[in-house]
Amino acid sequence: MNSFLDKIFLDNSIREYLVVAVVILGIYILKKFFSKPLVAAIIFFLRLAGRQIDKKAFNDLILKPLEQFLIVFTSFIALISLKFPRIFIFSFYRTDTQIILERIGLSLVIVYFFRLLIRMIDYLAYVISKKAGEESGQEENQLVIFFKDFLKAIVFIAGLFTVIKFAFRYQISELLTGLGIVGAALALSARESLENLIASFIIFFDKPFAVGDTLKVQNITGTVEKIGLRSTRIRTNEKTYVSVPNKQMVDSIVDNLSLRTQRRADLRLELKPATNAQRVQELLDGIKTILQHPKIENRVLFLEDVVQQGGYLVHVEYYTAPIPAEAFNQVKQEVNLAIIQLMEGLNIEVVGPKQVAG
Repeated sequence: MNSFLDKIFLDNSIREYLVVAVVILGIYILKKFFSKPLVAAIIFFLRLAGRQIDKKAFNDLILKPLEQFLIVFTSFIALISLKFPRIFIFSFYRTDTQIILERIGLSLVIVYFFRLLIRMIDYLAYVISKKAGEESGQEENQLVIFFKDFLKAIVFIAGLFTVIKFAFRYQISELLTGLGIVGAALALSARESLENLIASFIIFFDKPFAVGDTLKVQNITGTVEKIGLRSTRIRTNEKTYVSVPNKQMVDSIVDNLSLRTQRRADLRLELKPATNAQRVQELLDGIKTILQHPKIENRVLFLEDVVQQGGYLVHVEYYTAPIPAEAFNQVKQEVNLAIIQLMEGLNIEVVGPKQVAG
Protein backbone atom coordinates (compact mmCIF):
# COMPACT_ATOMS: atom_id res chain seq x y z
CA MET A 1 0.00 0.00 0.00
CA ASN A 2 2.79 2.37 0.95
CA SER A 3 4.57 1.62 -2.29
CA PHE A 4 1.47 2.63 -4.22
CA LEU A 5 1.09 5.88 -2.25
CA ASP A 6 4.74 6.67 -2.81
CA LYS A 7 4.54 6.34 -6.57
CA ILE A 8 5.46 9.53 -8.41
CA PHE A 9 3.06 10.95 -10.94
CA LEU A 10 3.74 14.33 -12.57
CA ASP A 11 6.53 15.07 -10.04
CA ASN A 12 4.31 14.40 -6.99
CA SER A 13 3.49 11.26 -5.09
CA ILE A 14 0.03 9.75 -4.94
CA ARG A 15 0.08 10.44 -1.19
CA GLU A 16 0.56 14.19 -1.80
CA TYR A 17 -2.31 14.26 -4.28
CA LEU A 18 -4.55 12.48 -1.78
CA VAL A 19 -3.65 14.92 0.99
CA VAL A 20 -4.53 17.89 -1.24
CA ALA A 21 -7.79 16.21 -2.31
CA VAL A 22 -8.72 15.46 1.32
CA VAL A 23 -8.03 19.06 2.36
CA ILE A 24 -10.14 20.51 -0.48
CA LEU A 25 -12.92 17.97 0.10
CA GLY A 26 -12.78 18.62 3.84
CA ILE A 27 -13.21 22.38 3.49
CA TYR A 28 -16.11 21.76 1.08
CA ILE A 29 -17.80 19.44 3.59
CA LEU A 30 -17.25 21.96 6.38
CA LYS A 31 -18.80 24.63 4.19
CA LYS A 32 -21.79 22.51 3.27
CA PHE A 33 -22.66 21.02 6.66
CA PHE A 34 -21.05 23.18 9.36
CA SER A 35 -21.03 26.77 8.07
CA LYS A 36 -24.63 27.56 8.98
CA PRO A 37 -24.39 26.10 12.51
CA LEU A 38 -21.12 27.99 12.95
CA VAL A 39 -22.76 31.23 11.82
CA ALA A 40 -25.69 30.55 14.14
CA ALA A 41 -23.25 30.14 17.03
CA ILE A 42 -21.43 33.36 16.11
CA ILE A 43 -24.72 35.26 15.96
CA PHE A 44 -25.79 33.77 19.31
CA PHE A 45 -22.63 34.92 21.08
CA LEU A 46 -22.78 38.36 19.44
CA ARG A 47 -26.33 38.77 20.67
CA LEU A 48 -25.22 37.74 24.13
CA ALA A 49 -22.66 40.53 23.90
CA GLY A 50 -25.46 43.00 23.15
CA ARG A 51 -24.99 43.23 19.39
CA GLN A 52 -28.04 43.42 17.17
CA ILE A 53 -27.59 40.87 14.38
CA ASP A 54 -29.97 40.32 11.48
CA LYS A 55 -29.57 36.60 10.81
CA LYS A 56 -31.16 36.59 7.34
CA ALA A 57 -29.13 39.58 6.15
CA PHE A 58 -25.96 38.08 7.64
CA ASN A 59 -26.53 34.80 5.78
CA ASP A 60 -27.44 36.52 2.51
CA LEU A 61 -24.63 39.07 2.47
CA ILE A 62 -21.70 37.48 4.34
CA LEU A 63 -22.12 33.71 4.57
CA LYS A 64 -21.84 32.85 0.85
CA PRO A 65 -18.83 35.10 0.03
CA LEU A 66 -17.15 33.88 3.24
CA GLU A 67 -17.60 30.27 2.17
CA GLN A 68 -16.28 31.03 -1.32
CA PHE A 69 -13.22 32.82 0.06
CA LEU A 70 -12.40 29.93 2.39
CA ILE A 71 -12.69 27.40 -0.45
CA VAL A 72 -10.54 29.46 -2.83
CA PHE A 73 -7.94 30.25 -0.13
CA THR A 74 -7.68 26.66 1.11
CA SER A 75 -7.54 25.25 -2.42
CA PHE A 76 -4.79 27.70 -3.37
CA ILE A 77 -2.67 26.85 -0.30
CA ALA A 78 -3.16 23.12 -0.89
CA LEU A 79 -2.35 23.26 -4.60
CA ILE A 80 0.81 25.36 -4.28
CA SER A 81 2.14 22.79 -1.82
CA LEU A 82 2.45 20.45 -4.79
CA LYS A 83 5.39 20.62 -7.13
CA PHE A 84 4.46 22.07 -10.47
CA PRO A 85 4.95 19.33 -13.12
CA ARG A 86 8.00 20.08 -15.20
CA ILE A 87 6.25 18.76 -18.28
CA PHE A 88 3.80 21.68 -18.10
CA ILE A 89 6.45 24.38 -17.69
CA PHE A 90 6.79 26.52 -20.79
CA SER A 91 8.91 29.64 -20.77
CA PHE A 92 8.04 32.76 -22.74
CA TYR A 93 8.70 36.48 -22.37
CA ARG A 94 10.60 36.41 -19.05
CA THR A 95 8.10 34.14 -17.34
CA ASP A 96 6.69 30.63 -17.49
CA THR A 97 3.40 28.79 -17.02
CA GLN A 98 4.10 28.02 -13.34
CA ILE A 99 4.49 31.68 -12.41
CA ILE A 100 1.43 32.64 -14.46
CA LEU A 101 -0.80 30.05 -12.80
CA GLU A 102 0.46 30.95 -9.32
CA ARG A 103 -0.26 34.61 -9.95
CA ILE A 104 -3.72 33.83 -11.28
CA GLY A 105 -4.43 31.75 -8.17
CA LEU A 106 -3.17 34.50 -5.84
CA SER A 107 -5.24 37.03 -7.77
CA LEU A 108 -8.35 34.93 -7.20
CA VAL A 109 -7.63 34.76 -3.46
CA ILE A 110 -7.23 38.55 -3.29
CA VAL A 111 -10.36 39.16 -5.38
CA TYR A 112 -12.51 36.90 -3.20
CA PHE A 113 -11.09 38.49 -0.06
CA PHE A 114 -11.95 42.01 -1.16
CA ARG A 115 -15.32 40.79 -2.39
CA LEU A 116 -15.94 39.58 1.15
CA LEU A 117 -14.94 43.01 2.48
CA ILE A 118 -17.42 44.70 0.12
CA ARG A 119 -20.20 42.37 1.30
CA MET A 120 -19.31 43.20 4.90
CA ILE A 121 -19.66 46.89 4.05
CA ASP A 122 -23.08 46.12 2.55
CA TYR A 123 -24.11 44.31 5.73
CA LEU A 124 -22.88 47.08 8.06
CA ALA A 125 -24.66 49.66 5.92
CA TYR A 126 -27.84 47.58 6.09
CA VAL A 127 -27.68 47.34 9.89
CA ILE A 128 -26.89 51.05 10.33
CA SER A 129 -29.60 52.16 7.88
CA LYS A 130 -32.14 49.89 9.58
CA LYS A 131 -31.26 51.36 12.98
CA ALA A 132 -31.27 54.89 11.54
CA GLY A 133 -34.67 54.22 9.98
CA GLU A 134 -36.05 53.47 13.42
CA GLU A 135 -34.47 56.47 15.12
CA SER A 136 -34.22 59.17 12.42
CA GLY A 137 -35.42 60.11 8.97
CA GLN A 138 -34.75 59.33 5.34
CA GLU A 139 -31.82 61.75 5.21
CA GLU A 140 -29.71 59.59 7.53
CA ASN A 141 -30.49 56.47 5.48
CA GLN A 142 -29.38 58.17 2.28
CA LEU A 143 -26.18 59.33 3.99
CA VAL A 144 -25.44 55.70 4.90
CA ILE A 145 -26.04 54.61 1.30
CA PHE A 146 -23.75 57.35 0.02
CA PHE A 147 -20.85 56.43 2.31
CA LYS A 148 -21.45 52.74 1.59
CA ASP A 149 -20.89 53.39 -2.12
CA PHE A 150 -17.92 55.60 -1.33
CA LEU A 151 -16.24 52.95 0.88
CA LYS A 152 -16.92 50.23 -1.69
CA ALA A 153 -15.18 52.33 -4.33
CA ILE A 154 -12.16 52.75 -2.04
CA VAL A 155 -12.06 49.01 -1.27
CA PHE A 156 -12.28 48.22 -4.99
CA ILE A 157 -9.32 50.50 -5.74
CA ALA A 158 -7.37 49.01 -2.81
CA GLY A 159 -8.10 45.51 -4.12
CA LEU A 160 -6.90 46.46 -7.58
CA PHE A 161 -3.63 47.83 -6.22
CA THR A 162 -3.22 44.73 -4.02
CA VAL A 163 -3.53 42.44 -7.04
CA ILE A 164 -0.99 44.54 -8.94
CA LYS A 165 1.41 44.61 -5.98
CA PHE A 166 1.31 41.01 -4.70
CA ALA A 167 0.00 38.94 -7.60
CA PHE A 168 1.89 40.59 -10.46
CA ARG A 169 4.83 41.83 -8.32
CA TYR A 170 4.63 45.31 -9.76
CA GLN A 171 5.87 48.16 -7.58
CA ILE A 172 3.03 50.53 -6.74
CA SER A 173 5.49 53.42 -6.44
CA GLU A 174 6.55 52.89 -10.05
CA LEU A 175 2.91 52.74 -11.08
CA LEU A 176 2.13 55.97 -9.25
CA THR A 177 5.17 57.59 -10.85
CA GLY A 178 3.92 56.49 -14.25
CA LEU A 179 0.50 57.88 -13.41
CA GLY A 180 2.13 61.14 -12.41
CA ILE A 181 3.52 61.53 -15.91
CA VAL A 182 0.04 61.48 -17.36
CA GLY A 183 -1.52 63.06 -14.28
CA ALA A 184 -2.34 66.32 -16.00
CA ALA A 185 -4.27 64.55 -18.73
CA LEU A 186 -6.08 62.34 -16.21
CA ALA A 187 -6.91 65.35 -14.05
CA LEU A 188 -8.42 67.15 -17.02
CA SER A 189 -10.46 64.13 -18.07
CA ALA A 190 -11.59 63.42 -14.49
CA ARG A 191 -12.24 67.02 -13.51
CA GLU A 192 -15.98 66.80 -14.05
CA SER A 193 -16.23 63.55 -12.07
CA LEU A 194 -14.23 65.11 -9.22
CA GLU A 195 -16.49 68.16 -9.25
CA ASN A 196 -19.56 65.91 -9.06
CA LEU A 197 -18.00 63.98 -6.17
CA ILE A 198 -17.29 67.20 -4.23
CA ALA A 199 -20.82 68.41 -5.03
CA SER A 200 -22.24 65.18 -3.59
CA PHE A 201 -20.48 65.89 -0.28
CA ILE A 202 -21.89 69.42 -0.33
CA ILE A 203 -25.40 68.04 -0.86
CA PHE A 204 -25.11 65.60 2.04
CA PHE A 205 -23.67 68.05 4.53
CA ASP A 206 -25.56 71.19 3.48
CA LYS A 207 -28.78 69.14 2.96
CA PRO A 208 -30.68 71.39 0.52
CA PHE A 209 -32.79 68.32 -0.29
CA ALA A 210 -33.05 64.64 0.56
CA VAL A 211 -34.45 61.46 -0.94
CA GLY A 212 -38.22 61.73 -1.22
CA ASP A 213 -38.27 65.51 -1.72
CA THR A 214 -40.02 67.01 -4.73
CA LEU A 215 -37.73 69.40 -6.59
CA LYS A 216 -37.87 71.83 -9.46
CA VAL A 217 -34.41 72.23 -10.99
CA GLN A 218 -33.92 73.89 -14.37
CA ASN A 219 -36.81 72.51 -16.45
CA ILE A 220 -37.18 69.28 -14.45
CA THR A 221 -39.77 68.68 -11.74
CA GLY A 222 -39.91 65.40 -9.88
CA THR A 223 -39.15 63.35 -6.77
CA VAL A 224 -35.60 62.50 -5.68
CA GLU A 225 -35.10 58.73 -5.59
CA LYS A 226 -31.33 58.50 -5.07
CA ILE A 227 -28.34 60.75 -4.42
CA GLY A 228 -25.22 59.05 -5.73
CA LEU A 229 -21.52 59.82 -5.95
CA ARG A 230 -21.88 61.36 -9.40
CA SER A 231 -25.52 62.25 -9.96
CA THR A 232 -28.94 62.67 -8.41
CA ARG A 233 -31.72 60.46 -9.77
CA ILE A 234 -35.14 62.11 -10.13
CA ARG A 235 -38.48 60.52 -11.02
CA THR A 236 -40.27 63.23 -12.99
CA ASN A 237 -43.97 64.02 -13.00
CA GLU A 238 -44.10 62.26 -16.39
CA LYS A 239 -42.72 59.14 -14.61
CA THR A 240 -39.42 59.27 -16.49
CA TYR A 241 -36.12 58.67 -14.70
CA VAL A 242 -33.63 61.52 -15.00
CA SER A 243 -29.99 61.64 -13.81
CA VAL A 244 -28.80 65.15 -13.02
CA PRO A 245 -25.05 65.65 -12.32
CA ASN A 246 -24.51 66.72 -8.72
CA LYS A 247 -22.52 69.74 -9.87
CA GLN A 248 -25.61 71.06 -11.62
CA MET A 249 -27.70 70.35 -8.52
CA VAL A 250 -25.32 72.53 -6.51
CA ASP A 251 -24.77 75.30 -9.08
CA SER A 252 -28.40 75.60 -10.23
CA ILE A 253 -31.31 77.22 -8.42
CA VAL A 254 -33.15 74.29 -6.83
CA ASP A 255 -36.72 74.84 -5.67
CA ASN A 256 -37.51 72.28 -2.97
CA LEU A 257 -41.27 72.02 -3.25
CA SER A 258 -41.46 69.61 -0.31
CA LEU A 259 -40.23 72.32 2.09
CA ARG A 260 -42.86 74.91 1.19
CA THR A 261 -45.17 75.89 4.03
CA GLN A 262 -48.27 76.37 1.85
CA ARG A 263 -49.62 75.80 -1.67
CA ARG A 264 -51.03 78.75 -3.56
CA ALA A 265 -53.82 79.13 -6.11
CA ASP A 266 -54.43 82.39 -7.97
CA LEU A 267 -57.64 83.18 -9.90
CA ARG A 268 -58.19 86.40 -11.88
CA LEU A 269 -61.67 87.18 -13.19
CA GLU A 270 -62.16 89.93 -15.77
CA LEU A 271 -65.84 90.89 -15.59
CA LYS A 272 -67.72 92.33 -18.54
CA PRO A 273 -68.40 96.11 -18.54
CA ALA A 274 -72.15 95.50 -18.18
CA THR A 275 -71.65 94.32 -14.60
CA ASN A 276 -72.88 96.96 -12.15
CA ALA A 277 -71.24 97.83 -8.82
CA GLN A 278 -73.89 96.03 -6.74
CA ARG A 279 -73.33 92.77 -8.61
CA VAL A 280 -69.55 93.16 -8.16
CA GLN A 281 -70.00 93.61 -4.41
CA GLU A 282 -72.32 90.58 -4.22
CA LEU A 283 -69.74 88.57 -6.15
CA LEU A 284 -66.95 89.59 -3.77
CA ASP A 285 -69.08 88.72 -0.72
CA GLY A 286 -70.03 85.36 -2.23
CA ILE A 287 -66.43 84.45 -3.10
CA LYS A 288 -65.38 85.44 0.43
CA THR A 289 -67.89 82.92 1.77
CA ILE A 290 -66.67 80.22 -0.63
CA LEU A 291 -63.09 80.74 0.52
CA GLN A 292 -64.12 79.72 4.05
CA HIS A 293 -63.19 76.22 2.89
CA PRO A 294 -61.86 73.98 5.70
CA LYS A 295 -58.63 73.29 3.79
CA ILE A 296 -57.93 76.94 2.92
CA GLU A 297 -55.70 78.61 5.49
CA ASN A 298 -55.19 82.13 4.08
CA ARG A 299 -57.08 84.10 1.46
CA VAL A 300 -56.79 87.41 -0.42
CA LEU A 301 -59.76 88.89 -2.34
CA PHE A 302 -60.16 92.37 -3.82
CA LEU A 303 -61.23 94.35 -6.86
CA GLU A 304 -57.83 94.69 -8.45
CA ASP A 305 -58.43 97.09 -11.32
CA VAL A 306 -60.88 98.69 -13.70
CA VAL A 307 -59.77 97.79 -17.22
CA GLN A 308 -59.73 100.25 -20.10
CA GLN A 309 -62.79 98.72 -21.76
CA GLY A 310 -64.84 99.49 -18.66
CA GLY A 311 -64.79 96.05 -17.11
CA TYR A 312 -63.56 94.95 -13.70
CA LEU A 313 -60.66 92.73 -12.67
CA VAL A 314 -61.25 90.63 -9.53
CA HIS A 315 -58.20 89.03 -7.90
CA VAL A 316 -58.69 85.83 -5.89
CA GLU A 317 -55.75 84.28 -4.06
CA TYR A 318 -55.84 81.50 -1.48
CA TYR A 319 -53.41 79.15 0.27
CA THR A 320 -53.69 75.60 1.58
CA ALA A 321 -51.34 73.49 3.67
CA PRO A 322 -48.58 71.66 1.66
CA ILE A 323 -51.01 68.87 0.82
CA PRO A 324 -50.44 66.40 -2.06
CA ALA A 325 -51.17 67.62 -5.58
CA GLU A 326 -54.26 65.43 -5.90
CA ALA A 327 -55.86 66.90 -2.77
CA PHE A 328 -54.83 70.42 -3.80
CA ASN A 329 -56.42 70.00 -7.23
CA GLN A 330 -59.60 68.78 -5.55
CA VAL A 331 -59.75 71.97 -3.46
CA LYS A 332 -59.24 74.11 -6.59
CA GLN A 333 -62.02 72.24 -8.36
CA GLU A 334 -64.46 72.76 -5.49
CA VAL A 335 -63.65 76.48 -5.29
CA ASN A 336 -63.88 76.99 -9.07
CA LEU A 337 -67.22 75.19 -9.35
CA ALA A 338 -68.65 77.16 -6.45
CA ILE A 339 -67.53 80.48 -8.04
CA ILE A 340 -69.04 79.43 -11.40
CA GLN A 341 -72.36 78.62 -9.72
CA LEU A 342 -72.24 81.95 -7.86
CA MET A 343 -71.64 83.90 -11.08
CA GLU A 344 -74.46 82.04 -12.84
CA GLY A 345 -76.81 82.93 -9.98
CA LEU A 346 -75.80 86.59 -10.15
CA ASN A 347 -75.96 86.57 -13.96
CA ILE A 348 -72.35 87.79 -14.19
CA GLU A 349 -70.23 87.04 -17.23
CA VAL A 350 -66.46 87.20 -17.59
CA VAL A 351 -64.28 88.24 -20.49
CA GLY A 352 -61.89 85.43 -19.84
CA PRO A 353 -60.79 83.51 -16.73
CA LYS A 354 -57.07 83.09 -16.07
CA GLN A 355 -55.75 80.75 -13.41
CA VAL A 356 -52.26 79.95 -12.13
CA ALA A 357 -51.66 77.33 -9.44
CA GLY A 358 -48.57 76.79 -7.37
